[in-house]
Amino acid sequence: MSSTQAPAPSSEYPITDRNRLRRRHDRGSYDRGSVHAILDAAMLCHVAYVIDGQPFCTPTLFWREGDMLYWHGSSASRMLRHLKAGTPACLTVSHLDGLVLARSGFNHSANYRSAMCFGTARIVDDPEEKAAAMRAVVDRFYPGRSDALRPLTGQEAKATTFIGMEIEQASAKVRAKGVADDEEDHALPIWAGVVPVRTVLGEIQPCPKLIDGVEPPPELGLYRAGRSLDESLTDAQHAYEEG
Repeated sequence: MSSTQAPAPSSEYPITDRNRLRRRHDRGSYDRGSVHAILDAAMLCHVAYVIDGQPFCTPTLFWREGDMLYWHGSSASRMLRHLKAGTPACLTVSHLDGLVLARSGFNHSANYRSAMCFGTARIVDDPEEKAAAMRAVVDRFYPGRSDALRPLTGQEAKATTFIGMEIEQASAKVRAKGVADDEEDHALPIWAGVVPVRTVLGEIQPCPKLIDGVEPPPELGLYRAGRSLDESLTDAQHAYEEG
């Protein structure tokens, strides 16, 4: 390896008190691939931070570029004004995959996938990085679409602020199994089982003000009716990375 070449990142995120799992270690992982897969199957996240001793948790759209996470919002937001100097933040994503009904209340549960990422959130103020984010916020979900859109106006660009956060530590947690009743409860005459949960895409709804002859763009093929949302978003991430 050349002395100027950066070493490849570890396959796992560093484990610290901040991201160490406190319980159910069998469901957890610090593996980058596992964390990224959960992030890439989502469009909505929640970002938590503290301002002057007051906790806040903000839902927002986000995307991933390697170990960087980005999200955007109004330049008038209180959170964004505070982040100009950088602040510790925690970004989380969760997917509900099943409802688990057991023979006792104690053993009721849910199947899920979740990721928790820690880092220092900062305003993206570098002009080139912000210009790239302006395209990425569209192309990550609809690969190549920004090339077909009208250019942003100066006012639109000024009103949009992006936040970036390098993932310093992270963990994933997954439950993907059936009922975990006590052995002696299996003889009880009580129904138990799993109700699978999926978010499924419906038929597209064209804008009523479309001019004649405008057809759906190719990138909408990723979001055809009947597909699950997380599969579509994962495929969009792969297409974006390959593009």
